[in-house]
Amino acid sequence: MITPRAQAIMAELLQIVQAASHNDPLSQERAAKARRAPRFSVSMAAHFADMHPQTLRQYDRMGLVVPARTAGRGRRYSLRDIERLREIQQLSQEEGINLAGIARIIALENELEQLREAHDALLMQAIRADSNRVFAAGVDGEIMQMRRGQRARATADLVQVSDMSSALVVWEAR
Repeated sequence: MITPRAQAIMAELLQIVQAASHNDPLSQERAAKARRAPRFSVSMAAHFADMHPQTLRQYDRMGLVVPARTAGRGRRYSLRDIERLREIQQLSQEEGINLAGIARIIALENELEQLREAHDALLMQAIRADSNRVFAAGVDGEIMQMRRGQRARATADLVQVSDMSSALVVWEAR
């Protein structure tokens, strides 16, 4: 039997996760932290995942879903762990994939997630590094880097927008 407190925690977590909009990085970060926070005991997680508690212990031993541990070595499952348990159940029962195959799928998903996080970090680093760079394009297609605030001289080498203009075309990353 799940206590009212456990149901309230689950409802709160679901509310946080659902409130995270795709445009708001702060709410997304809060939702990600809420998903990873270890809050549920084996019996609560088993109830929410619709599995037997012994199945969760077996998956822990196999490394499919490894929950956080308390100081007394008790298992604590996060909302993300419960989602993973449901995914394992779906792959096993509906798709007919054995546990070795599921372990490989999970390992690949974890690797993909780590690569996406690394990509996002590198992208943010590149955006920060490029925010102070300004470029001008020459007639021959050559790209010239210029200092911020520096003005290009109107010469024959610069791209002309029209016959009447000698405007410089400048591209700047935002």
